[in-house]
Amino acid sequence: MGDKTSKWRSVLEFVVELVRVTVICAVIIISVRWFLFQPFYVNGSSMEPNFYDGEYLIIYQLPYRFPNQFDRFTEENRGQTLIFRPPNALDQFYIKRLIGLPGEEVEIKEGKVIIYNDHFPEGFQLEEHYIPFGMQTLTDSHDRVRIGQDEIFVLGDNRTRSLDSRRIGTVPIKNVVGRPVIRGWPITRVGVIK
Repeated sequence: MGDKTSKWRSVLEFVVELVRVTVICAVIIISVRWFLFQPFYVNGSSMEPNFYDGEYLIIYQLPYRFPNQFDRFTEENRGQTLIFRPPNALDQFYIKRLIGLPGEEVEIKEGKVIIYNDHFPEGFQLEEHYIPFGMQTLTDSHDRVRIGQDEIFVLGDNRTRSLDSRRIGTVPIKNVVGRPVIRGWPITRVGVIK
C-alpha cells in the first residue's frame, strides 16, 4: 500500500513540476514575443534593393511599445527602417524608412526630399545613401506636408513602387511596431541589419 501511495505522490509531484515549468516557459516566451522581438515577412518590392519580397526579419519592438519612455523619433534615427500599421489598414504591416520627424514639414520637389524644421527653416535636402544613385522620389503633389507632433513621414526605398506617406499620409507614432534587427532568410543574406 505504501509503495502505491509513494508512486502516486511521485507522479503527482512530477505533473505539478511539469505544469510549473510549462507556465514559466510560456510566460517567458509570451513576454519576449510581446515586448522584445517579433517575426516579420517582407511582402512586396517597396524596399528594394535593401529588403526583398519574401525575406524573413526579426524586429525589435520594446522602445516602440513605450514611445513616451523611449524617444525613437529624433534626428539620429532619421533614415531608420520601421515596421508599422498603416493608418488606413490597421490589420496590415508595412516596412518603410523614417524620413520626416514629428513637427517637421516634408516637401518633395524635382525628385528631392526637402525637410523643414526649427533648425532649418529654409529647408535642407535629405541625403539618402540607402537608395540607389539617381533614383527619383516622385509625388503627385508638390505641397509641403506638415507632420503632427505624434506622427512621422515614411517612404519606401523603391520610390516608384512604394505605397507610403505620399499616398497614405503621415503615420501615427502609436502605429509603429518596431524596427528590423536581424535578417533570417534567405540564407545568403542572413545577418544583423545595421
